[in-house]
Amino acid sequence: MKKNAMQREFKKLKSQINHIEEIAHNSKAGALIEQESSLRKKIRQLIEMEGEGFKEYSDIRERYEELLEYISKKLLNDYNKKNNTNFDFYEVVRGNYNSFINSGFMTVLTKQHIPKIISQEFEDNFPKNPKDEYRLARNIKRKVYIHLGETNTGKTYTAMERLKEGRNGVYLSPLRILALENYEKLNKSNIICNLLTGEEEIIKEGATHTSCTIEKVDLKKEYDIAIIDEIQMIDDSQRGAAWTRALLGLRCNEIHICGALNAKEVIEKIVKDCDDEYEFKEYKRSIPLEVENKNFSYDDVETGDAIVIFSKKKVLQIAKQYSEKGIKASIIYGDLPPEVRKKQYDMFINKENKVLITTDAIGMGVNLPIKRIIFLDIQKFDGEEIRTLTSQEVKQVAGRAGRKGIYEVGYVSTVRDNQKFLQEKLEEKDRLIKRAVLGPSEAILNIKSLPLNEKLALWATREEVLDYYRKMDINEYLIILDRIKSYKLKEQIQWELLRIPFDISKDELMETFLGYVEELFILKNKVISKPQCFRGNLDELEIYYQRINMYYSFCKVFKLEFDFKWIYEERIKVSEEINEILIRL
Repeated sequence: MKKNAMQREFKKLKSQINHIEEIAHNSKAGALIEQESSLRKKIRQLIEMEGEGFKEYSDIRERYEELLEYISKKLLNDYNKKNNTNFDFYEVVRGNYNSFINSGFMTVLTKQHIPKIISQEFEDNFPKNPKDEYRLARNIKRKVYIHLGETNTGKTYTAMERLKEGRNGVYLSPLRILALENYEKLNKSNIICNLLTGEEEIIKEGATHTSCTIEKVDLKKEYDIAIIDEIQMIDDSQRGAAWTRALLGLRCNEIHICGALNAKEVIEKIVKDCDDEYEFKEYKRSIPLEVENKNFSYDDVETGDAIVIFSKKKVLQIAKQYSEKGIKASIIYGDLPPEVRKKQYDMFINKENKVLITTDAIGMGVNLPIKRIIFLDIQKFDGEEIRTLTSQEVKQVAGRAGRKGIYEVGYVSTVRDNQKFLQEKLEEKDRLIKRAVLGPSEAILNIKSLPLNEKLALWATREEVLDYYRKMDINEYLIILDRIKSYKLKEQIQWELLRIPFDISKDELMETFLGYVEELFILKNKVISKPQCFRGNLDELEIYYQRINMYYSFCKVFKLEFDFKWIYEERIKVSEEINEILIRL
C-alpha cells in the first residue's frame, strides 16, 4: 500500500471507530461473528501501517483491538452458556494471536485450543489401531475366506452353502430385501433363521441362524460362521463403517467375505493386521458379456430385457410408454418398499412382465433372469454432481445380464453410440479401494468437555495412524444435531437419535422425526402417535411407508410400546397400493 493510500485508509479507519463501537455494544449475539470478521480485517490493515508514523496510530489500533476482544468475549460467553463450558478468553488466544487475527476467535477455540486440551481424552478413548476397540474378537483365532470377483458368479451362493453347515451363523446384508431373501432360503432349507433389519424383527423359537442388515449385527454374540456380503461397501462414506465394524468385531471362528475384486488389497491388510488366517478365491464369469454394436431402439425391446436409467421419474415415464404399447414392465427404484420390489421381481421372473425398467438399484440384490442390460444413460447424479459411471458401477449393473441355464450369454446395449464407453468400462481395471471407512463409537460419550456435535467434528478431523482407514462423512449427523439443538436433550439421547435411519434430504421425513422427538422428550409422552396417510399418490405412499419405518425405529430404539401387528399390516397394505399403481401404469 503506497503512503498516500495508507494515509487515506487510516483516516477512514479513524473516522469509523466511534460508530463501530456503538454498533458492537448494541448488537445481539447473532450479528457478532460478522462484526468480528470485519474488525479483524481492519486490524490487519492497521498492522500493515505500523511504523508509518501516523498520528494517533497506537490509540486507534488499541481501540480496535479492545473492541475485537470485547466481541470475542461475548462470543465466548455465548458459547460457554450454550455448551456448559468455562473456557477463558486469554487462555484461548495465548500463543495463538496471529491465528486469532487471521481466522477468528471461534476458529482458534474450536480448531486449536479445544483439540489440544481434549487430545488426551481422545487418545484414551480411541485406540490408535481400530482393531483394538474389539478386544473379544482379537482373542479368537479367526479363519477368513475371501470370495471376490465379478457380479453373478456364485460368490455368495458358495458362502451360503457353507453357512448352512454351521451350528449357528449370521448373514450380513447391505439391503433389507437381500436379508429377507436369504432368511427365506435358510428357513426353506430347514435351518431355523431369524430376520433382523432396521424395519422389522422376526424371531423364531429355536433359531440357530440370523439374516440381518449389516448395521443390526450383534457383536456381543459368538458365531460359528458369518458372511459379510458386498464388502466393497466398506468404502462408502456414509455406510462403510458398518462393514469395517463387522470385519473387525465379529466374534466368529469362520468368516466369509463376498464382493468386488477391487476390495482385495484393503481387506487383506486388515485381516493380516488382525492376525487372522485367510484364504482368497477369485471368481470369474462363466457366462460371457457381449456389448451389442448397434444402438438400442425402444421398439426393439425383448423379453428378459432390463432397461436402466438413473432417475425414478424417467423409470416411471418409460414404463408408462411401454404400457401404452401393451408391453408390461416390472419397475425397480431406490424408494420402493422391499415388499413391492419382491412383487415386481416375481412378475418379471414369472414372465408376467416382459421387461424390467430400473435404476442402478438393481446393481445389488436378487439375481434375476435378465438377458440384456440396456443403459439409456451413462451419467448419474450421485448426490453431489452429475458424473459419468465408474467402471465398477458399469460392471455391477451390466453383470446382471446372463443367467446360467436360461441365458448363456449376457448382452449389454446402449443408446447414442455409447458402446465404446461401455466396452472400455467393462475392460477397465476398477479403482482400488485403498481405505476402509470408520465410524465413531459410543466411546465418544466418555469425552465430557464438549457438546456432541463438536466432539464428532473433532473426531472427523483427527488423522488415522494407519493409512488404510478413513473417517466416515458425519455431515448428516451434524445436520440432525443442529435440528434438535433447541430441545436441549441429554447427550445419550442425542446419540440414540443418530441411530434412527431416514433420508434427511426429505423434508417430510425430517418433519416426522422432529415431531417424534417433541412427543417423546418435550411432551414426555409414553407412546408416540402412529403416522397417517390419506392414501394419495405414489410419492405420498412411499413417504408414508418410510414414516411407518421411522415409527418402528423410534419405538425399538427407545423401548416404547407399539402395535407391531398394525405396522406389519399397514406396510403390506401400503405396498399393495404402491404395487397396484405400478401395475396400472
